[in-house]
Amino acid sequence: MTELHPSTPTAPSRRTTLRAAAGGTLLLGLGLTGCRSAVAEAEAPATGAAGPKRGGTLTVAVNTDFTPALLFAQSGQSLQHRLIYNTLTRYDDRLEPRPELATSWEYAPDGRALTLKLRTGVVFHDGRPFTADDVVFAVKNLQNPVRAAQLRSTAAAVTGFEKRGDHELTLRLAHPVNNLFDLFEFMIITDRNSVEDAVAGKRLNGTGPFRLASWRPGTGLSLTRNEKYWQPDRPHLDGVELRVIPQADALVSSLRTGQSQLSYAVPGRNLSTVTAVPELSVTQYDTGGGASYLGVNTSVDPLGDKTVRQALAWAVDRERVLSQVLGGYGLASATPWPKSSPAFTEAGRTHYRHDPGKARELLRSAGHTRLDLPLLHVNLPGETALAEAVQYDLKQIGVHVTLEPTDAATAQKRLISQTMPALWAMGHSFSQVQPSTLAVSAYPFNAAKNTSRFRSETYSRTVREAWTSRATGAEANALRQRVTDTLLDEAFIIDLVIRGSVQVASKKLHGATLNKFSYLNLDDAYLAA
Repeated sequence: MTELHPSTPTAPSRRTTLRAAAGGTLLLGLGLTGCRSAVAEAEAPATGAAGPKRGGTLTVAVNTDFTPALLFAQSGQSLQHRLIYNTLTRYDDRLEPRPELATSWEYAPDGRALTLKLRTGVVFHDGRPFTADDVVFAVKNLQNPVRAAQLRSTAAAVTGFEKRGDHELTLRLAHPVNNLFDLFEFMIITDRNSVEDAVAGKRLNGTGPFRLASWRPGTGLSLTRNEKYWQPDRPHLDGVELRVIPQADALVSSLRTGQSQLSYAVPGRNLSTVTAVPELSVTQYDTGGGASYLGVNTSVDPLGDKTVRQALAWAVDRERVLSQVLGGYGLASATPWPKSSPAFTEAGRTHYRHDPGKARELLRSAGHTRLDLPLLHVNLPGETALAEAVQYDLKQIGVHVTLEPTDAATAQKRLISQTMPALWAMGHSFSQVQPSTLAVSAYPFNAAKNTSRFRSETYSRTVREAWTSRATGAEANALRQRVTDTLLDEAFIIDLVIRGSVQVASKKLHGATLNKFSYLNLDDAYLAA
């Protein structure tokens, strides 16, 4: 199978004033038969068809159910967010923000204020008009620690709001931050009057292209077309069904038989099966939206010793994980950065290679020849395969791990509450946007409070400098490199493989795209005859 790697777009330039032209976010995709952008995939009409046609219901196969309590946290069940809700802006494939509910924006010269012009004529599903008050609420909502939102630190940097009518808003910042548009891409605009009903799964009232018809726990979500959507003649589809199919064989079967027309949940080892189906297409979207990693709880003896953690980092065969677990889709890497990130370097990617001899030597130097440790993982086929690969490699250096399978919602809650066992194997996000976001937002990496219980004044200071800096060019690269060097040296999170989002879809489906946080966008999607 051909190994697919991300391309490297130009890093965004810093501007005092940002005026955005209308347009949508469409991410670069690589197909098995050659390079093809998601722009082409989204815009190309079906062969012999006049173009997009109205009607039809799309069935999306997912492997985890919607978890209302995690509505404001990035997780594996965030796929449906952009179907029900809009965001303020959305990135293109060069990390340049494009309009959504915000139509234009302007930074103050000192970087401590941003003025947004908001779209008019937008209503929530219940008919209430969208105004600046909804943006104020959205930011304050993410500032609330109860929401467990990864970008809470960035939201908390907003200390003041100045409204000029219903559709202009200035955000005042305590200090400059260079990832404010990451917040805007992440932050769904929810109804301030029914947010508690939303986190209870009773009512999801947004401005997005589809309305919630029903949620059947364990079965999935049913969505219907929003006839009041602010984009003219959108969406084309009449409805969307997100069907929960946790078993890999059953999920693949639903795609092969046409019961489902779209999925991003096919495990890597099953992708070769669907590539042989003529009615299906397989596309890797180069979002760099996730990475497989080995987490290490530094409060568990002897994992507080970074020499032991470095031994684990040298032990894992990343290329085998890429090949056997992910089916060749992705990039073996010791750092969290995809090639599209301005923080990516080849030296960082290859810093740790598969060297069990060196790993055993490091363990011996730390006074250990055998360790027995638990390893938590999500009980899904792809995540189990990852855990088994890590288990095998660690055993070769004398580290014997006992696998502890759990469900996705429980794993996410333990990640947030810092109650992980000694080791865990999961996936993380946030390396696909501004590099500073990872270390101030992602639970495994957060300098202030991370799942590994790793604390370092040096790390915290380095992260804050990288986050608040308005530097560009070589100075910005140097700040990013300091963060990367700390991550590699301390090895409290051991990155293994950068994962792209692999889309398996019926060839009748056109126009499905993902944003940088893997929210599914079906505004322009349609099913050809």
